[in-house]
Amino acid sequence: MLIGDVARRSGVSARMLRHYEALGLVRPTGRTGAGYREYSDDDIRRIFHVESLRSLGLSLREVGRALDDPGFAPTELVDDLVRQTRERIAAEVELLTRLRRIGVAEPAGWEDVLQTVALLQGLGSKSAGTRQRAALSSVDEAPVPVEALVEAVLNETDTNVAGALRWALARSGGGDGEGGAGPALLAEGLGSPVAEVRERAVQAIAAMPDGEATTALLRDALADPDRLVRGRAALALGARGVSDAVPTLIDMVVGERNDVDAADALSALAADPALADRIAGGLVDRVTDGATGAAARRRLTQALADIPGDVTSRALEDLAQDEDRAVAVTATYLLTLRAAR
Repeated sequence: MLIGDVARRSGVSARMLRHYEALGLVRPTGRTGAGYREYSDDDIRRIFHVESLRSLGLSLREVGRALDDPGFAPTELVDDLVRQTRERIAAEVELLTRLRRIGVAEPAGWEDVLQTVALLQGLGSKSAGTRQRAALSSVDEAPVPVEALVEAVLNETDTNVAGALRWALARSGGGDGEGGAGPALLAEGLGSPVAEVRERAVQAIAAMPDGEATTALLRDALADPDRLVRGRAALALGARGVSDAVPTLIDMVVGERNDVDAADALSALAADPALADRIAGGLVDRVTDGATGAAARRRLTQALADIPGDVTSRALEDLAQDEDRAVAVTATYLLTLRAAR
């Protein structure tokens, strides 16, 4: 079969067939009387083998080795192709994400596009300082899509950069307002299997303006299996005056996890007369629980300091007679302070 016929039937151009011949991949085994290339059935079969291997991403050099080296083992090469393909897909997904985010920003011109690209690159920089500057400038320069800020917040490990990103996200307009995408995107972070990511999500939600959506997410986080995540949510809810945080805040006092902050949050919540006795009762229940250790009982007694109401007063009177001298002294001192008010 002549080269023109092979090209038509195989879909490989005559020019490429000549290139294959020059590389030694496929050499026609015959010549016509006029000197034209003539391909045998075996030659044509080899052409299809070459094309099949090329479709897997092999270079022509690798194709030649695969076809001609009797000792060639494809496993290592296939594994390498899998790795390269995954890297290529990741790069394409990253590009697609960047393009989509630029589109969401609705740039008015190429200057806006370039500013948005610069900010997105800054958020992805290996330098913490560069990431922080990008976060701080994202509010006043070209708008950065909320999705990009949320992704950066959930992945950021540097404390200073994380704070800047939370501030930028809160200022981005993606909060609780109509159409705000921030809470919905952060909700996905709360579903992460990684506790650190969930904790960052709670911190970001807490930094956003009060609203039904963010408060609901913080309430959900009170059931998180990780105590640090629960604690972050409880402190944020306490600052918002949400009573659902009380049990977790008391647990934090017992467990000595941000116990001072937890006691302050309980004190703030107790400013509501409807909550004061409930909070005092919860603290007293843990003090009198036989399973509560001595150090935790002292912290719980101290936490009663700024809880108003008769329940607290009666509890302190009882605790002033406690067998644990430290608890008794603390309770007596607190009673003195209350009497002086």
